[in-house]
Amino acid sequence: MILVTGATGHVGSALLRELLACGAGPVRAFTRDASRAAFPEEVEAVEGDFAVAETLKPALGGVRSLFLLSRTGPDADILAAARRAGVEHVVLVSSITVQTHLHLRPAGENLAVERMLEDSGMNWTVLRPTQFASNALMWAGPIRDRVAVRAPYADTGLPTIHPADIASVARAALTEPGHRGRTYALTGPEPVTARQQVEAIAAVLGREVPFIEISRQEARGRMAAVFGEEAADAVLDVTGGDVNDELLAVRDTVSRVTGSPARPFRQWAAENAHRFR
Repeated sequence: MILVTGATGHVGSALLRELLACGAGPVRAFTRDASRAAFPEEVEAVEGDFAVAETLKPALGGVRSLFLLSRTGPDADILAAARRAGVEHVVLVSSITVQTHLHLRPAGENLAVERMLEDSGMNWTVLRPTQFASNALMWAGPIRDRVAVRAPYADTGLPTIHPADIASVARAALTEPGHRGRTYALTGPEPVTARQQVEAIAAVLGREVPFIEISRQEARGRMAAVFGEEAADAVLDVTGGDVNDELLAVRDTVSRVTGSPARPFRQWAAENAHRFR
């Protein structure tokens, strides 16, 4: 049995589809509200909440492999429950910032989870993806309303990754030999700037989408109101304010692990055009 957490998210939902397509065997999805999840009928949905310890035991019963997103709950408790339940292998989604921006608190927290997993006694595979293509959904409201997209660092290109490529690597790690004890840094196939992302969305919509570059100060004010000042600074650093060669590097990990090339941002834009209309 494979348990997928974050099963309604961009990576988890794609992973469920891949596991079913490859005949991986019984698959269970962990969700807060199964009635709203609309999983395929082959998927066993189990309701629960990481913050409620008693819901973990039934979700983990009979599970041998676990797909886990770092820092979505009390990781130490989750890993301890998984070990007690007899889970043999955990595929953990961490972050590329563990190796590019370890001085930032979120990166340090991700590293701590990685180390907890490595010390747990269970087999492990760690995925460290860069910026998700789906982060562009933050612009869906302005684009639908036909107002300008406003973003800082307009021409800093990051090797943005399609969430489905993270899912593809996770599927390989969960179902194929040779991935246990491995850490994979994951990127898309090419750098893509914020301006180019908006242009790609405009192309699939068939209309102009205006773009205005704003200052870090303006962006920080907006983000801090939602996420807090420290989180806002961390996001702004890794999206353009404090980039380095390690963060900007394009890696071939997706193609090496899956045998298929990494999907470009324009493919994600085409697949998600309906979200911007």
